[in-house]
Amino acid sequence: MLYALFAMTLLIVAVGILAVTTRVKAVRNKQVHVKAFRVMDGDFPESVVRTTRLYNNQFELPVLFFVAGTLYIALGQSHALGTALAWAFVVSRVIHAGIQLVYNNVLHRMLAFWAGVIIVLAMWVGVLVYAQ
Repeated sequence: MLYALFAMTLLIVAVGILAVTTRVKAVRNKQVHVKAFRVMDGDFPESVVRTTRLYNNQFELPVLFFVAGTLYIALGQSHALGTALAWAFVVSRVIHAGIQLVYNNVLHRMLAFWAGVIIVLAMWVGVLVYAQ
């Protein structure tokens, strides 16, 4: 479980670095003025919008994953199903991020998102079932 939590953390850090480098590149290429980032007010290139939204997404659904994973560890619930679900969630988020960054098909992205929702819900059910 701990390794899956760490892998998700690495994904978030990688997406954050990508978002920052994309912003810096946009400023250097004079696509946007640095002051526009003060309150995110301006006409931003698609690459900036896409990476910013992707980074923001990492603090929505994954929060439920981190809490569930932490509960598995804190409650001593080390079983194969919980660990498999955790890794499946990480994979769903990697796929979601890849879709958003590479070709951004909304239907494909939505399917990856909802797979993650179902997986994290299953993790929570596991926490409740095994906590009894």
